[in-house]
Amino acid sequence: MVKQTLSNTPGILYIVATPVGNMQDMGMRALEVLQKVHRIAAEDTRHSGRLLQHYGIQTRMLALHEHNEQQAIAGVLKLLQSGESVALISDAGTPLISDPGFPLVRACREQGIQVSPIPGPSALIAALSVSGLPTDRFRFEGFLPRTAVARKNKLESLNKDTATLVFYESSHRIVHTLDALAEVFGSERFACVARELTKQYEDIFQGNLGDLAELVRANENRRKGEFVLLVAGAGEKEQTGLPDEVQHLLQILVAELPLKQAASIAAKVTGLKKNKLYQAGLKLR
Repeated sequence: MVKQTLSNTPGILYIVATPVGNMQDMGMRALEVLQKVHRIAAEDTRHSGRLLQHYGIQTRMLALHEHNEQQAIAGVLKLLQSGESVALISDAGTPLISDPGFPLVRACREQGIQVSPIPGPSALIAALSVSGLPTDRFRFEGFLPRTAVARKNKLESLNKDTATLVFYESSHRIVHTLDALAEVFGSERFACVARELTKQYEDIFQGNLGDLAELVRANENRRKGEFVLLVAGAGEKEQTGLPDEVQHLLQILVAELPLKQAASIAAKVTGLKKNKLYQAGLKLR
């Protein structure tokens, strides 16, 4: 394999993806860029310092985060305009995806400064790839509003969207958000929770929103870490929240028998609650 080398063209802003958890996910090209640029603009220099130290990278850093972004942009533009190359990184994953950086990239584009992506890890894509939900169409909403009213209003605007919905969430709001999702979308809407992706305690689990909210509420460990929430779009068959084989059985029974009888037989065969199977049968019918 021919080794790719970093362009000698000065004044480039590189958007560099870094691991979302496991440091071994760092790409070779990303390492090369971080070693050769003049400066690294980091969301948290202390956090990113551990990553750079792990790989023996000594490139100087400067801070660019949500609280100083507007002020920092002028300094970064000055460096770029003087011919220095800068790499932008976030605490984890791909910069700008629910992280700082958009105003800087836009300013560079307006100034005619080259912006080059160094692709790599993204919690959004990683979670989507293992969720078991449709990936042909998805809608990424990032973090929901903090207040209950604003959060509910936002979710109501998404209630009829048929694409897979993807959200980020933090540990201290995960239960409230799952409750809000169940309230607005219905407790039977199928969803997936991806927690601590690529880390030691990675945890990915599926089910109806109502069940997931109770599961997380009852287990302290499942309330820790960083979360990606994925919710089936309106009208998706996954709304039943049943395993594929159970759903297939129920479909056959519903097609041949009265719904109540179909749910009763399915409950005897699977050991699941008859009421849950009845509600699922209503959707299938």
